[in-house]
Amino acid sequence: MIARIVVAGTSSGAGKTTVACGLIGALRARGMTVQGFKVGPDYIDPSHHALASGRHGRNLDAFLSGPELIAPLFRHGSAGADIAIVEGVMGLFDGASGRGELASTAQIAKLLDAPVVLVLDAAAMARSAAAMVHGFRTFDPDVNVAGVIFNKVGSDIHEQLLREALDGSGLPVLGALRRDERVVTPERHLGLVPVAEREHEARLALEALASAMASHADLDEVVRLAGSAPSSSGPAWSAEAQAPVAPGTRIAIARGPAFSFHYQENLELLEAAGAELHGFDPMIDAALPAGAGALVLAGGFPEIFGEQLAANTPLREQVRAFAASGRPVLAECGGLLYLCRDLDGHPMCGALPARATMTQRLTLGYREAVATAGTPWLDVGQAVRGHEFHYSKVEALDAGVPRAWRLTTRTFERTEGLVRGGVQAGYLHVHWAAHPRLAQAFAAAAAAAPAELHGASA
Repeated sequence: MIARIVVAGTSSGAGKTTVACGLIGALRARGMTVQGFKVGPDYIDPSHHALASGRHGRNLDAFLSGPELIAPLFRHGSAGADIAIVEGVMGLFDGASGRGELASTAQIAKLLDAPVVLVLDAAAMARSAAAMVHGFRTFDPDVNVAGVIFNKVGSDIHEQLLREALDGSGLPVLGALRRDERVVTPERHLGLVPVAEREHEARLALEALASAMASHADLDEVVRLAGSAPSSSGPAWSAEAQAPVAPGTRIAIARGPAFSFHYQENLELLEAAGAELHGFDPMIDAALPAGAGALVLAGGFPEIFGEQLAANTPLREQVRAFAASGRPVLAECGGLLYLCRDLDGHPMCGALPARATMTQRLTLGYREAVATAGTPWLDVGQAVRGHEFHYSKVEALDAGVPRAWRLTTRTFERTEGLVRGGVQAGYLHVHWAAHPRLAQAFAAAAAAAPAELHGASA
């Protein structure tokens, strides 16, 4: 495996994304090819990594893919790069539960045998930082906490106090970032606003971050530390391991500001199955890509753009007709909302007899899931692992419409989502790296759509 470090936080909001994106940009400015990874199911932080690196952002999630795929996925995603920056999730030791390390940043660091740079929000502390760092270094001796970067440092004097606190600890201070209004990124629902909604502003913020990191961090020591990670060999995950089953099949992929949540490996698996992926923006495009045999409506924030989506009547009508044709349609989270009759009063596609509304209640967490209704590409009883994150709710207006999934956690069991014909729509996000046959089945079902439908856009 290549040179690598894990950027971990003491908690959510400590500044992991700030440091990770700053390092990616600063090292890229030095002429290095940098690959960014995000621990966990997050789609938004990888979009910032991608903008900073010029490479696809990728995820490493031991719950969604299983621990055994972490190193192979890392090798695949980092191919051709000089160094990898792996941004953690929440605090270093936070994971799927409070009882173990599954899906935590610490687990990923151990699976990759990577040194950890701890990011600490120092805005309201000085010597207490030493106590926090000591706790994180000693909690799990198998996690190599090898350096610290202080974030939100107020002044030169504040920085001096922080550095003095760690004198004699044996842990190097790799940087001390000042508060900087130029790099403030707006947040929404416990995360940053996606790059797709504000690319120009995001580029400016990332440039400022890279400059700040070059000025206030020891990049040479960061590179040295990343290079100290032990070399190891092993197989890389590959979408090409699956045989092509639908050469030349066209699949329409919703993109743009309202539908930007994609796992890169899912798209690569569809392409490896032989599919050609054709993007469209439901806010502005008047027609679906011609000849599509299947439709993917990804997650995102359609509620932010309800008025614009509603105004694109021709496209909504085409999506409704496409769904009614029986061709495969996969809709995850935001895509589910778009297929409903309306979303917060804005007319949507009406492909599903359901109404969507935004609420103040967050539904969040990992899920064990079993398909409760079949489609041309998904069998009843198919088991997957997935993730939910939404503030909306969907009310079915027809009690006879089958549910998509039965979800199970340690504390509850319930059904969610809707299935109608070839449409499978639900809140569940699934990473297909652990389920490559789903991509093959979806592409094969697209290729099997009636021939007369392939020559038209709806």
